[in-house]
Amino acid sequence: MEKKSYSVTEATVKLQQFCAYQDRCHKEVVEKLQKMNMIPAAIDMIVTELIQDNFLNEERFAKSFARGKFRIKKWGRLRIIRELKFRNISKYNIDIALKEIEETTYLDTLDELAKKRAKAVKETNLFKRKKKIADYLLYRGWESNLVYEKINELVK
Repeated sequence: MEKKSYSVTEATVKLQQFCAYQDRCHKEVVEKLQKMNMIPAAIDMIVTELIQDNFLNEERFAKSFARGKFRIKKWGRLRIIRELKFRNISKYNIDIALKEIEETTYLDTLDELAKKRAKAVKETNLFKRKKKIADYLLYRGWESNLVYEKINELVK
């Protein structure tokens, strides 16, 4: 089966739609262009054009990613940082993105998640119970000092 080939103009329009639908990082855009069999010179040209026309903005992507993953999936800062690093986002943009999460909201969300998980865990052994709650929160990327502080406050 032959893959469809795109002209630079067609690819640019396609990627403008791709970026307009949802904020994207550079890595996603480059991967999409590679799947479209675009040559490296064309990829660079298209990416540059997308940045100039503000379809592609790494800082905007990082901010919306951090806000969304925190609000919808209830991820902690560590998980958000890990996922942004995986997408090759700069430390500068990661730091800006994390400022989108208000400290009081962050701690309230941790409290809410920990209480919900504590209710769900039916373990009777105190240490196993604490471990199960901790594992759940740590997997979601919450800082260990906050997690253990919260568990000791909830589980006695």
